[in-house]
This record gives sequence, C-alpha cells and structure tokens, in this order.
Amino acid sequence: MKKNDLYMISGTEYKEMTKEILAQSDLWAEIKKKADQKQKDADQMLIGIKPNLVSPTEASYGATTHPEIVAGIIEYLQERSCQHIVMLESSWVGDKTSESMEVCGYDRLVEKYNVPFWDMQLDESSEVDCAGMRLQICSSVRKLDFLINVPVLKGHCQTKITCALKNMKGLIPNKEKRHFHKLGLHKPIAHLNVGIHQDFIVVDNICGDLDFEDGGNPVVMNRILTAKDPVLCDTFVCQMLYYRREDVPYLVMAEELGVGSADLEHANLIQIRFEKGTKEEEQGSEETASGKDINRKAKEVKDIHKTVWKGWEDVDIPRERKIVELQDAVEEVESCSACYGYLIPALDMLKQEGLFEKLDCKIAVGQGYRGKSGKLGVGNCTCRFEHFVKGCPPTEIEIYEYLKKYLIQY
Repeated sequence: MKKNDLYMISGTEYKEMTKEILAQSDLWAEIKKKADQKQKDADQMLIGIKPNLVSPTEASYGATTHPEIVAGIIEYLQERSCQHIVMLESSWVGDKTSESMEVCGYDRLVEKYNVPFWDMQLDESSEVDCAGMRLQICSSVRKLDFLINVPVLKGHCQTKITCALKNMKGLIPNKEKRHFHKLGLHKPIAHLNVGIHQDFIVVDNICGDLDFEDGGNPVVMNRILTAKDPVLCDTFVCQMLYYRREDVPYLVMAEELGVGSADLEHANLIQIRFEKGTKEEEQGSEETASGKDINRKAKEVKDIHKTVWKGWEDVDIPRERKIVELQDAVEEVESCSACYGYLIPALDMLKQEGLFEKLDCKIAVGQGYRGKSGKLGVGNCTCRFEHFVKGCPPTEIEIYEYLKKYLIQY
C-alpha cells in the first residue's frame, strides 16, 4: 500500500469486509516492512489496535468503533501467526474506559481471541517532546512495535471532524486531556501526532454521527476505509463532510509539522468490491480513480460524496450541520470534550421540544470560568454562576432536565 492510497469497501458483513480490505491493502506487508526495520520477525511484533471508545455507548449509536471491525483485524493478524496483539484506549474525561469496554463489546473480544485490553486511564505516562511541545503520553504506547488506528468517521462539536489524527487523544492521560482544552485542542492534537506515529489506519465509516462525537444521530454508510497517511485520510473526511481543510486547523498544522500530506489531487482512491458468498480468492476486485479526476468531477456536480466512488448517491450527507445554530447559544472557554459534548445534544433535545428559542442568555461552559460569576452555566467550573448544572461532567440528561426546568421557570 502506498502512502497516497485510500481504500474503501462497502457492505454489511463488517468483520469479513475488514479482513478483505486488509488483504487488499496488504497490511501484512506493512508489518513485515516495519519488522525488518526493527530487526524482528513479523510474527513477534507487538501490535496495538486503538479503537474509539469515547463513552459507554454501542457502536450503532454513532460514536464508538464497531467491535466487528476490530475482530476482523485480530483474525487477520492471528491467521498470519501474530502472537502479540493488544487493544488499548481510554474514554473521555467523565467516563470509565472499563465501562465503555463492556458496553461496546470489547470484553467479549478479549475472551474470544485471548487479546488483552490495556486501559490507558490506568496507565502511567511520561513527558515527550512533540516537535517543540512537551506532552504527557501514556507509557505503554512506547512498548508497541506497530500501531493500528481504528477511528470512527464522525463530526465533532469543537473541531468539526474527528477521525485519524484526533483519535490519538485516547493515548494520553486524563490530566493531559484537560490540558489540551486549555491549549485550544488544535495545536496539541497536531503536535501529539508527531509524538505518536500511527502505522496503519482502518476507518469505521459504518454509521458515525456527523454532528456529535458522543453519537445519537448515526448516518448509516456501511463503509470501511484504510489509509497510511492520517493527514490525507482526514483531508478526505473534510471534503466528504463539506469542510475546507482550513476549517480544521489541526489538520493544517499537522501537515506543516510533517505528519503527512493533504494532497488529495495525487491520491489513489481504490474501491474494493465485496460480494457476499463469493470465494475468498474471487471476492476482492478493485476500481481505482485518481484524486485529480475526482476533484474535477466534484467541481462539476458540487457534491464530493457523490463522485468519489459509485454507490455514494444513496447517502444523503447534509451540507448544513445542525450543530451550528446550537453552538451560537454557548460561550465556551477551555471546556473538556465531555462537558461540551453532552451540552450540545441536550440543546438539540430542547430545540426539538420548541424550548431552545426561549434561551435569554448564552450558556457558559469550560475551565476558563472557574472562580467567575455569571447567569447560566454548565459543569462545576461555573459553580459561582447564578444558575448552573452540577457535575464534572454532568450527563446529557442532567443538562437537559436542568435547562428545561430553567427555561420553563424563567
């Protein structure tokens, strides 16, 4: 697989689709190449699989990595005699990874495949120089010989998208996650990807929520993508969701830091045809298009998602994100993903009930409000406000119920 390749497969047999796209992408060749560099046997490499288990919600909700994809990766590796495989991840601040692991079905993967799960919330960390920015990274990451990143393609209420680059945030301790939000997210995310090198990317594009990172509004696409370059991968996601690369600052910064290339014009976009019930040696075939051709066609019809691969015509990706109007009601200063991430869906629930329009002030959220006063806030950081939702973080339902009561009373 070349660094400017992007593979895609579609269907509903997620585990078998994963194994097929890995075979077509030749993941094993990438592992053997890295093993040669480390002067190791490929089957002795310690391979880490990093899903997105942001919160304890099932994958069908649109926030977390489907366990079937990770099962496919594990089976692919074990069929090639890989003996040292681990899964590793940490949920966002406010949720326990152990709970997310169980709800999302990863405890069953541990039992079935005898592959351990490393909870990064329980791991030690060390400071790493990431291109001039010193960041705390979980120590176990340094033990890996090869890292497979398995993000969910979805929207994010603070950074617009989250996919390959931002998924590395699950490999830092909670204290550093809070620090990221004080720094503004984009710059530390870009620098983190200098400190952590992802060797291969398997994107869960099955039913991610295109508005909220915590899910709730899944958009079914039934696709899996593979890539080697996280910058190229996320650039493609931007175009797919109608964002410019410049709309996601960490993407621009990561390219400037040398993490990867955003050059879609010279990308090879390869579709793998997957048919149920065909023999393994017959079911994989390819259709390739150059990025230049795709960009040209996109200019003609104005819809990148309808021109990249055949079959996209059935996917309705709205140009307008529902999150934009909701964000206008929030004053956010250094807020953590969980607090902000629970607030936006709560506001969406109020909007659906016709209560959102009754807001008479902006809602404050974030660490930047500690010790300050105001009218209406969310989270313990706004405890000196006249009205505030208790919790660190308060849940989506707690925010919704408090704000609903506030809007009815005032």
